[in-house]
Amino acid sequence: MGALFPFDNSYARLPEQFYARLNPVPVKAPRLLALNEPLARRLGLDPAALASDEGLQVLSGRTPPEGGAPLAAAYAGHQFGQFNPQLGDGRAILLGEIVAPDGLRFDIQLKGSGRTPFSRGGDGRAAIGPVLREYLISEAMAALGVPTTRVLAAMATGEWIMRDEPLPGAVLTRVASSHIRVGTFQFFAARGDIESVRLLADHAIARHYPEARDAERPYAAFLDAVLRRQAALIAQWMSVGFIHGVMNTDNMAVSGETIDYGPCAFMDRYDPATVFSSIDHGGRYAYGNQPAIARWNLARFAEILVPLLDPNDDKALELANAAIGRFGDIFEAEFTGRLARKLGLLVVREGDHELIREWLRLMQVGQADFTNAFRRLGHAIESSFEALESFPERVESDSELQLKAVFGPVFGLDDWLSRWRGRLAEEGRTPGAIRMAMESVNPAVIPRNHRVEEALAAASAEEPDLAPLERLLTALERPFADQADAAGLGAPAPAGVEYRTFCGT
Repeated sequence: MGALFPFDNSYARLPEQFYARLNPVPVKAPRLLALNEPLARRLGLDPAALASDEGLQVLSGRTPPEGGAPLAAAYAGHQFGQFNPQLGDGRAILLGEIVAPDGLRFDIQLKGSGRTPFSRGGDGRAAIGPVLREYLISEAMAALGVPTTRVLAAMATGEWIMRDEPLPGAVLTRVASSHIRVGTFQFFAARGDIESVRLLADHAIARHYPEARDAERPYAAFLDAVLRRQAALIAQWMSVGFIHGVMNTDNMAVSGETIDYGPCAFMDRYDPATVFSSIDHGGRYAYGNQPAIARWNLARFAEILVPLLDPNDDKALELANAAIGRFGDIFEAEFTGRLARKLGLLVVREGDHELIREWLRLMQVGQADFTNAFRRLGHAIESSFEALESFPERVESDSELQLKAVFGPVFGLDDWLSRWRGRLAEEGRTPGAIRMAMESVNPAVIPRNHRVEEALAAASAEEPDLAPLERLLTALERPFADQADAAGLGAPAPAGVEYRTFCGT
């Protein structure tokens, strides 16, 4: 058998201050929980080889892979607004990088692979529940079209780890465009090592933003490109009701991918103040705060890049402030455009911002389920009519009644629906075309919190049952389809069920 991964390791060629070189800590009795065969094929890897005895030894961390350059990366970060100058990969090992058949480069990282010099007293391990949560949520995000890291494999270790109670251990194989974070830059800035900041910026530009190299000010172009990708990413999160839960600077990847699925979740009832994380007591990372937190994180990033932006300090500060000042408008344009499409609109016109804001207000007042409200709104467009102009003014269809059933008592919904239909009529499309467009952006199935918990509990039981996990994964592969075999997976949690997520560290 040839090499399992055709490694080409660029990060390992950076100077030694960027990482600590070490191998994963072997585990006791590895057992495959899940192998992401479609992702393996997309990366140009052989699923059969990955599932072989040799492959499982590598994916569990028992055997260093041929051609790899295992390392734990150094980084710092603001955690809930407080700066820690040294964090780093405390339970992860970057095995190396591969170049996929389409020419794109990806990191292959083991998470839960044992202690490293950055563990800060931790055990370096992970439990089955958090590992499979990352697998589920990241695959859901990928199917929804949200840029994300993904999971190639999940392995049980045959060991127990101690959290609040003993839990079965696991190792996750994560695939990312890179693991370069805002916090990676902060690590060197905190030490006054501007040359390493420059080396890291050059590496990130070459890897993610090669167009910036030819700009008049390459580092200013780099800052602007990272900012734009992050604005688009947060808009995508919020358009599907996703809450990251721990938007620390060490959890913001400069690639623009979602990374580190810890206390994350999807909203059921719409409320901008929604928080799921058990440690976010003040609501810093609430759903509605995510754009402001992204801007704050990017401001820290801009501060680090100031010495590179221009030889003149005043000009460099001006460029950094101007870039951060653009974030709000870029995010609003991205978010408004996505919500407009969720409402069936092709373009954003004057007055659409108010139409969108009023819809969100009605959802909040009516305590409507975020996902189902948008999905059933699309169903309220009756495809049996040839044109919007032929809609009866006051005859409620079954689908419109189903839409209203998503809401509690709320005044003004009928008036809003009338204005919405009138606005759609301006674009001259048939109801059938509008419904198809809306269903292509409004999912029917998301990883509902209570369903995720059911799947994780079954997989972590003394006698593991992976069937609920597999059923949920199958449904999440086609989130925009109405699936008869996914009955019940689209419903929110029963009334009164409180939900909290945990970091898993």
